[in-house]
Amino acid sequence: MILLASSSSETLAKWELALQGFDVIVGVRRASALNECLAKIAPQLLLVDVDLHGLNGAKGIAALRKTSPSTKFIALADFVSDELELTFFRAGVHGCCRSDVDPQLLKRAVMAVQQGELWIRRALTPRLLSEFRARIHGDTRASGDVVDGRLADLTLREREIAELIGNGESNKQIARRLFITERTVKAHVSGIFRKLGIADRLSLALRVSARRETGHERVNEFPLAAPKITA
Repeated sequence: MILLASSSSETLAKWELALQGFDVIVGVRRASALNECLAKIAPQLLLVDVDLHGLNGAKGIAALRKTSPSTKFIALADFVSDELELTFFRAGVHGCCRSDVDPQLLKRAVMAVQQGELWIRRALTPRLLSEFRARIHGDTRASGDVVDGRLADLTLREREIAELIGNGESNKQIARRLFITERTVKAHVSGIFRKLGIADRLSLALRVSARRETGHERVNEFPLAAPKITA
């Protein structure tokens, strides 16, 4: 289920048209109403206009994420600078686009985020990785025993898929490589995320990297490349 939020009826109509065929709820036009909707229905995905009345930008997005932690956010803005986009990702969004994004590109962004990927410009990936790597690395030092135990719970197939995700491969590529269906890959990915207590591919790649750097894993067991970035 996808929830759309914008103070502009024209923008809402455009997004709804672009996402025909998706399970979409339309019409949230104020931040207060959005907060209530998130609390009641906890949608899988939220597309939110950062100019939504009463939102208060990235701070408002961070607050909304606390209301519905399971919901993935895509932030849309009339103009997106490098710093603004990074600010949104620090607030916890999974994707960032211009409000007037091409309908086909919006569909791709939605599908990517639904599959646990990030929708971010490639030029910003190194900075985001550096920031998140330091954060995850610190978390791993603070709770190394817990992380070790969770990784030990992965099956051999799950560890294999985790490695391929770390190499930046999509579900479709993994399915072809392992001669299994994409549906089976998705089921394994969901299991990996659940066991490790994470929500996306980037978190998985960074967690594995942090463990490797602290010596908890053999260097060749979970090689890290750039996680799947699709914008």
